[in-house]
Amino acid sequence: MKVTAERLDKTRAQVTVEISEEEFEPSLQKAYRIVVKKVQIPGFRKGKAPRRILENMYGREILIEDAINDAVPTAYAKALEEIKDEYVAVGQPEYDIVQIEKGEPVIFKAAFDIKPEVVLGQYKGLELKKEKVEVTKEHVDKEISLMQQRYAKLEVVEGPAQDGDIVSIDFEGRIGEEAFQGGKGENYSLELGSNTFIPGFEEQVVGMAKDETKDVKVNFPEDYQAEELAGKEAVFTVTVKEIKRKEVTELDDEFAKDVSEFATMQELRDDIENKLKEAAEKKAEETLKESAVKLAAENAEMDVPQSMIESRIDTLVGNFAQEVQRQGIPLEYYLEVTKNTIEDMREGYRPNAEASVRSDLVLEAIAKEEKIEVTPEDVDEEIEKFAKQVNQEKEKVREIMEKQGQISSIEFGIMMTKAVDLIIAEAKIE
Repeated sequence: MKVTAERLDKTRAQVTVEISEEEFEPSLQKAYRIVVKKVQIPGFRKGKAPRRILENMYGREILIEDAINDAVPTAYAKALEEIKDEYVAVGQPEYDIVQIEKGEPVIFKAAFDIKPEVVLGQYKGLELKKEKVEVTKEHVDKEISLMQQRYAKLEVVEGPAQDGDIVSIDFEGRIGEEAFQGGKGENYSLELGSNTFIPGFEEQVVGMAKDETKDVKVNFPEDYQAEELAGKEAVFTVTVKEIKRKEVTELDDEFAKDVSEFATMQELRDDIENKLKEAAEKKAEETLKESAVKLAAENAEMDVPQSMIESRIDTLVGNFAQEVQRQGIPLEYYLEVTKNTIEDMREGYRPNAEASVRSDLVLEAIAKEEKIEVTPEDVDEEIEKFAKQVNQEKEKVREIMEKQGQISSIEFGIMMTKAVDLIIAEAKIE
């Protein structure tokens, strides 16, 4: 196989690949085994006709498409391996079959985007500001209050219902005199003041007593997901079946013992304060690193091909789809409810995707410039951390990762982390 490569512009290159007849023959044979099962040739059972008979009847052309589909991607991958020191391909190639005549080598061209050259600007001595970490008494009080609410006991009361109460209601909605789909519910649990029902509904339930029935008038929002209801006035006949009220426990040492491993409220408060400080410090560190990498990327020069940005957008959209799916919401339904399209979502992610790609390219370039190395000990430490997270033996985790080819990804991640650490270590931080 002969391979020649050339640059087309700043972000694209092209390989011309020549596959000899001998090298192309296995793909023709593979194509024959596929095609012969699809055609009926007189005198032969289906799938049993010799190749020369098949070609005499239908011509060699009947095999070409399948043979090309088999041979070209494989040859392209080998070609990229040959030129990897000169060009690193990204995205999908565009093929152009130049020659497929019998008795001649198969020749094709493949144009592809290439990982851009990065001209580093300043990345050492960057002037950065780190967010001041401050945890006040009010921050701790808020956490204690949330904990107090979480551990509150629900007591049944007769009414009248107040904000914060959890009511069980029956309701049936009408627009004019007509009931509408989805407008009826029984024993529906609703926390008053949570703003989870139609705007204006919960406020009118406040003040009702157990077994009381009342008509509640509301207007559906103009952007309501059910278009047939959007903007319309509705009347709900509501009956309160039960009212439960949160009875919070007094904040004393007994409360601390009940909700934690601590014997006193002061110990609990100290622990909460320490955890808030740790979380705030971690957030400040992450923000500092993000700003450092962003600044280093802004100082660098590169021409990023669109295929790299589109690929990163694919990842971001895929991650979001998985996240809403975990909540039981299909992406298609989410888009319908938010009156959005997949194209709108992709455009929304574009700025972040471009910034993310630029940052990664800069960190790779810094790692190369600074000759950053990843040692076996680094990888071992990372695997050990992950093994503890999933509560598995380290060697078992390593074995699985090696089988799945994940070690190189771990090494790449460590390299990028070391590059970030280098920028921070060399920065002037206020």
